[in-house]
Amino acid sequence: MQRLFSTFAGGLPGLGLLLQRLVTGSALVESALCHLTASAQSVMLLPQLAVLGAGILLIVGLWTPVIGSIIVILEMGSLLVGSGDPWIPVLLATLGITLALIGPGAWSVDARIFGRRQISLPPR
Repeated sequence: MQRLFSTFAGGLPGLGLLLQRLVTGSALVESALCHLTASAQSVMLLPQLAVLGAGILLIVGLWTPVIGSIIVILEMGSLLVGSGDPWIPVLLATLGITLALIGPGAWSVDARIFGRRQISLPPR
């Protein structure tokens, strides 16, 4: 997983990535919950559950590049189905691909699990 990240941005860029993850993940969770409560169609159940899971994982910052790619696939599928406003899936897919390309930032579970470790040698 370390190969998927060049660095885990900290400081203000890291804060920006945290905000982007929170907004994108929250929008995905809200969208999935609205679709799940409004429609009882079993055909749309699995994709909406996948969107819900992806949103939750994105909020905590776990497997961000993989989840970002999955979001793109799910939202493009939603766009092809053509239910509702077409710009919402385009926006969410764009945010998903940017997070897949940039990474999660320093304030994420990915950074805690896969971040670089500093090895300090004992004094002689």
